[in-house]
Amino acid sequence: MRRTVEQTLEELLHLAASHFRVPREQLAPDDDFFEKLRIDSLQALELLTRLEHHFGIELPDYELQGVTSFRALAERIHARL
Repeated sequence: MRRTVEQTLEELLHLAASHFRVPREQLAPDDDFFEKLRIDSLQALELLTRLEHHFGIELPDYELQGVTSFRALAERIHARL
């Protein structure tokens, strides 16, 4: 059974919350993850690496240009599944 974009988004939010030790309830789909998680680009790369391993995909850098919301990131991940 294929997962939906919403399921991908929910997994992404849970992974981000656990990785950065932030309560999941504080993260909303349209939040800017740099601001909400208070992370820099190096920490964002760590998160992306973890997401790639979790979902078993590879996200090319060019696909992530301008992506800052959890929802947009989930959509890019979902397109690769």
